[in-house]
Amino acid sequence: MKITNAIVEKHGLKPDEYSKIKELLEREPNLLELGIFSAMWNEHCSYKSSRLHLKNLPTKGKQVIQGPGENAGVIDIGDDDAIIFKIESHNHPSFIEPYQGAATGVGGILRDVFTMGARPIALLNSIHFGSPKHPKTKSLLNGVVSGIGGYGNCIGIPTVAGETKFDSTYNENILVNAMAVGHAKKDKIFYSKAKGLNKSVVYVGSKTGRDGIHGASMASAEFDENSEDKKPTVQVGDPFTEKLLMEACLELMKDKSIISIQDMGAAGLTSSSVEMASKGELGIELNLDKVPCREEGMTPYEMMLSESQERMLIVLENNKEKEAKKIFERWDLDFVIIGKTTNTNNLTLKFKNEIVGEIPIDALASKAPLYDRKWIKTKLPTKKINIKDLKKIKLEDALIKILSSPNESNKSWVSEQFDQLVMTDTAQRSGSDAAIIRIHKKEKAIAVTVDSSANYCKAHPLTGGKQIVCESWRNLISVGAKPIAITNCLNFGNPENSKVMGEFAECLIGLKEACEFLNFPVVSGNVSFYNGTNKKNIDPTPVVGGVGLIQNTKNKINHILKKEGNIILQVGKTFGHLYQSVFFKEIYSITEGPPPEVNLSNEKNNGETVLKLINGNLIASAHDISAGGSILALAEMCLSSRYGLKIEKPTKLSNLMEHYFGEDQGRYLLEIEPKNLEKVIKIIDANNIFNETVATVQKDYFEIIGELKIHINELYKVNNKWYNNY
Repeated sequence: MKITNAIVEKHGLKPDEYSKIKELLEREPNLLELGIFSAMWNEHCSYKSSRLHLKNLPTKGKQVIQGPGENAGVIDIGDDDAIIFKIESHNHPSFIEPYQGAATGVGGILRDVFTMGARPIALLNSIHFGSPKHPKTKSLLNGVVSGIGGYGNCIGIPTVAGETKFDSTYNENILVNAMAVGHAKKDKIFYSKAKGLNKSVVYVGSKTGRDGIHGASMASAEFDENSEDKKPTVQVGDPFTEKLLMEACLELMKDKSIISIQDMGAAGLTSSSVEMASKGELGIELNLDKVPCREEGMTPYEMMLSESQERMLIVLENNKEKEAKKIFERWDLDFVIIGKTTNTNNLTLKFKNEIVGEIPIDALASKAPLYDRKWIKTKLPTKKINIKDLKKIKLEDALIKILSSPNESNKSWVSEQFDQLVMTDTAQRSGSDAAIIRIHKKEKAIAVTVDSSANYCKAHPLTGGKQIVCESWRNLISVGAKPIAITNCLNFGNPENSKVMGEFAECLIGLKEACEFLNFPVVSGNVSFYNGTNKKNIDPTPVVGGVGLIQNTKNKINHILKKEGNIILQVGKTFGHLYQSVFFKEIYSITEGPPPEVNLSNEKNNGETVLKLINGNLIASAHDISAGGSILALAEMCLSSRYGLKIEKPTKLSNLMEHYFGEDQGRYLLEIEPKNLEKVIKIIDANNIFNETVATVQKDYFEIIGELKIHINELYKVNNKWYNNY
């Protein structure tokens, strides 16, 4: 078949990229080779627009065993224990086919984790939908939530935390980000780097079908009015097979049979074989006649580009094949030697006794395009609104409207679809600032959280990048965990647009600054570009997954109020920043202005001091103040416990809306027994941190003296109203 310009374009390649392919091959590629280049050079696999910026992120630390570059990041939590974790996107597939798109997103991220020798212990998600009034939103929400729950519940991994948000920017391009966390022993971590010559390359797992072909390429292109036609590019998942595959792989990993192992994720057999060979500076020869196929007449092109799920590629030590095969046959899975490692530094593909493709490995990997795209800075927006000029609203009315809004209402309907307790090590599930997972048979635990703030990033990407790292930091500290490392999923629009590229570049500068200052390195992640439809890009939406360590579960804490008469102390100063706030958006439909300032020095000092107080058993409960301001955080503490609060009016800010709804950063609410108050304040003062008493725990009523008094039952009804009706 002659390769035409139309065929090149259909494969998502630019004319200059095709010219580079011919230059590297010193000839025209055939269709199979073109498809392989298309898979490896797309944005999803090559990171061709983001690599220059990603390399600036801090990725090392005392507890970092493996940073970016492997299937997942690895951190040391002591006692020979390691935590392996990563977050990835499955945005495009989930919009096209929500159930399978979300389900296979979960399956894929789980494979990234157990591929490295870890038993998965927790799942998290960050899901963003369009306006609740959009005709597609309800079905997309139902499909995605069902897909996440269906896969995670069936495989038996608890889904312990997440976030669900709505905004019109996602009307035509939803976001589905899945995070997986696993536990392994430090001396039993497996990598994808192939080693040695003439080693067996083994295919294990499910058979290959025609689902998911061009899936990675589809994820590297914008949607248009024909997006529904892309359903065949969405993979189909089978969690029961994945469970078998996971157990078989973990069993094989108990001995020293495996040289390298790689999940067949995006770009399937192509990416897994190329990545293994590239890291090992080797060649790989595959006999495609031996690839287990579930459909008749599959071509080499289809085999190499299929993204059928629940498959792995393994390079085995010599003479280990029989023992390994027995394990996979016992789990009723395919085990086929389909090739070998070579010294050619080529990907060599054979079919029906002929070489049907031969490409230098470095042409697919290290020599893939790398773009330094033009980008423009986002100016910090000015403050143009005087709150005194806005139509006045009662404090109670504002609170009720916000608590009953789609984004701030109770979303337990979502979390209730997920099994949060399977495996019996969930010490604290969704609803708190972070979930807590006990390390099996130990007192030690990890805390995990996932967060995003698209509105801050849209207003000023650099500040937004810093803020979302700090949000993750505060959430971990608020449950008594020492923050260790993050993973990120960077969801942006078209990188060929200089404004979008600027949002990405500046967001990463913010991420870098915050991670460095807080000693909170990035150990894994994913970039998802081309989120948009018909040239309309989504708002920049970086998602951060944070992991922290709790040395003893006795020191874990939550935001549930504990006792009548206890004091609520606020740590960190309120300045009354309302721009980009929930209050401005929900009450006045104002979405302009700068995000709140992020003071990294205050974040670190405040957070470390709060953690010290928690570890000293001086705090009964804790909650960070974020979206919605202090009044929403106080209300959440009440709603979680059914205790009330008597809240004092401010002495510093005369404007109640600024005081209660301002989203100034670096703040916490701490519940303290009266007997400990003096000691707590002394420690806080010694660290030069602003603090003030703001409330007292009482029965039944959420009350601001002289302003509002709402029974907790009524507050609960208000907070559940929207979701129940939707």
